[in-house]
Amino acid sequence: MFEINMTRRTALATVGGLGLIQALVLQSAFARRLAQPGGIRVDVTPLRENAGDPTAAWVERELPAALARAMAGRVPRGGLIVRIDYLTLGPNNGAAIHSNQSWDNISGVAIVNGAQIPVRATTSYLSSPIDQTMIEQSNHDRVSALVQALAQWIGQGAFF
Repeated sequence: MFEINMTRRTALATVGGLGLIQALVLQSAFARRLAQPGGIRVDVTPLRENAGDPTAAWVERELPAALARAMAGRVPRGGLIVRIDYLTLGPNNGAAIHSNQSWDNISGVAIVNGAQIPVRATTSYLSSPIDQTMIEQSNHDRVSALVQALAQWIGQGAFF
């Protein structure tokens, strides 16, 4: 009788372990699918070298989804690779001449069927006194605006 209980416990533990492993594998596959929707890949390796983190991490996390929305199912055959090389944020204090506005830029290359197309987007930033106290959040918001602008420009698809 004791051996049967031990075997039952072992069997239940094994089945539970297999279920857990399967759930983790499926979750990992699902997460990879979300990170690279519809044949869209984003490479931020050059950006990580130029700007570092958290800037590169923000772009890496937000650009695939923004591109998927902007492309609206029109991803070119063979997929789309977007490599981001540079991202620059203008001064946080609005120190531009005759204005309290700064310009932010993002640039890189879209690769479609082996052809490399330069891509770039620019957004303006209007400084706010509160941004000086929440600089990281302000920078994240600015990077997000650049990502959205770049995705919209690529999504127009004039070069596909």
